[in-house]
Amino acid sequence: MKKNCKECGESFSGRADAKFCSDHCRSNFHNRKYGTKVPYVRRINATLRKNRKILEGFNPEGKSRVHRKDLAKKGFDFNYFTNIYTTKAGKQYFFCYEYGYLHTGADWFTLVVKQEYV
Repeated sequence: MKKNCKECGESFSGRADAKFCSDHCRSNFHNRKYGTKVPYVRRINATLRKNRKILEGFNPEGKSRVHRKDLAKKGFDFNYFTNIYTTKAGKQYFFCYEYGYLHTGADWFTLVVKQEYV
């Protein structure tokens, strides 16, 4: 059965449920459909992913301590985070997805991984 590719419009034959003539066309279609066209949003998302990766690298055990200069050396941007969790005691944890940090004074941070109950 001949069909037309949803991306390039070329005629092709294949499985009955196939929508694309190739992996390349399938990838292009989904990148265009789900990718963001706004450079500002793309930059923020890249910064958030970078911050998450840095926190993950400094916190392989689930809880650790790190100095501000070590985070900054890796390129961590303290202006970008996904959410803030405030404890009953008033402490504020800043999170980049599931990885968070708490400023404990004197440029030291406690790193944590978000638990289900948080």
